Amino acid sequence: MSEVKRNLIAGQWAEFTKSKSNKNPADLTDIIGEYAVGSEQDVNAAVASAKNAFNAWATASPQVRHDLLDKVGNLMAARSQEIGTILAREEGKSLAEAVGETMRASQVFKFFAGEALRMTGDNIASIRPNINIDVTREPLGIVGIITPWNFPIAIPAWKIAPALAFGNCVIIKPADLTPACAHIIAELLVECGAPDGVFNLVMGRGSVVGEAMLNHPDIAAITFTGSVETGKHVALKCTETHKKFQLEMGGKNPMVILDDADLDLAVAACINGAFYSTGQRCTAPSRFIVQKGIHDAFVAKMKQEMTKLTIGNPLDSTVNIGPVVNEQQLKSNLAYIELAKQEADEVFGGEQINLDQQGYYQRPALFIGTTNDMRINQEEIFGPCASVIKVEDYDEALKVANDTGFGLAAGICTQSLKYATKFKRQSEAGMVMVNLPTAGVDYHVPFGGRKGSSYGAREQGQYAVEFFTIVKTAYTFAG
Repeated sequence: MSEVKRNLIAGQWAEFTKSKSNKNPADLTDIIGEYAVGSEQDVNAAVASAKNAFNAWATASPQVRHDLLDKVGNLMAARSQEIGTILAREEGKSLAEAVGETMRASQVFKFFAGEALRMTGDNIASIRPNINIDVTREPLGIVGIITPWNFPIAIPAWKIAPALAFGNCVIIKPADLTPACAHIIAELLVECGAPDGVFNLVMGRGSVVGEAMLNHPDIAAITFTGSVETGKHVALKCTETHKKFQLEMGGKNPMVILDDADLDLAVAACINGAFYSTGQRCTAPSRFIVQKGIHDAFVAKMKQEMTKLTIGNPLDSTVNIGPVVNEQQLKSNLAYIELAKQEADEVFGGEQINLDQQGYYQRPALFIGTTNDMRINQEEIFGPCASVIKVEDYDEALKVANDTGFGLAAGICTQSLKYATKFKRQSEAGMVMVNLPTAGVDYHVPFGGRKGSSYGAREQGQYAVEFFTIVKTAYTFAG
């Protein structure tokens, strides 16, 4: 058995009693490694170490925080091929996407290195004579981070980097399915000189490690990305324990295709957004809302382009789409495809594929002839499945696009400035794309949604300061 990758607590690779194999969903005979399974006691030890480290880190020069994050970003970029290969093996996205995600994580660390130096405040004139008012931002304390499996290095990066940049100490519980990338971040932080206790990694089950984080009175805030059901539980527990919390959850994202759209561009945006990364993106478009004049041509072109997609081992450079992340997710996808056969007029694709290596492979699925009230159009599938909904005009398209309990991302393909402008204003989503895939965002601007998709301050960019700091107003009598 290979050496077990351990939790990082108080700057040390901690002792463990249990471990778990991390398997490649593309090839179940490929074991990425053995990873420690943490406990409530590990969380308690991590909190104690973070508590001891907090004052020194919170009051350190911003140059110290800048230098640490910048070093991590540089080292991550230098090792992007190596890290990306591990990411592709443990999560299943294509090697090109995995290396790209690693580079994005590197950019996030370097961006927030700069933000550490740009912390500003306000000096405000008082309404009373001889009084000065200063408004400043301070770190929260200990931030608990709970991340999903679908972006196992980018999402941890965009939570860890701002937390550290603004002077907080961190405890992260990565997804149980994908611990390797979070462990790599821990290794990089240690190598780059993170002070003991400032960053702690506790891997393990959400029901154990995550629950212990939610219950611990010394954790000041929780930032969570994952399912709606778990997000609601996080919100309830944080309310009970007076923690600040931030939630990024699901999506049922629309892509509107108007009659005047560039057909090739629209289909390319839909193929990329819905099916790349095996459709396992919260921003993936899963409802194609297509005006009647272009509907038949769009469906025909989609079928044509879907047959060109290569499904297989993500380490093969010719492969577009890798496996589904695990057996449970594959079974869920196939169940929705069976439901679509009852609800939709036609199901194109969606079959399970058996390749030479044992893995969780599925062809992308297109559900044709659907209405928005169907379960397949209201429930998040989180796989390479998308529906086509025919509409009369822009007004109906907008109504259908907004008719969902989610509100993360939305897109429109049109050559009309009028309708593009109207959709950007009228869409009930946190992020709107025009003639672009809904999946694919920049790291230096805010990320987040509305309704059931998100709760709390936005992630990424300068807006991240809203969650990871608290405002203090100080009055000074100068008479």
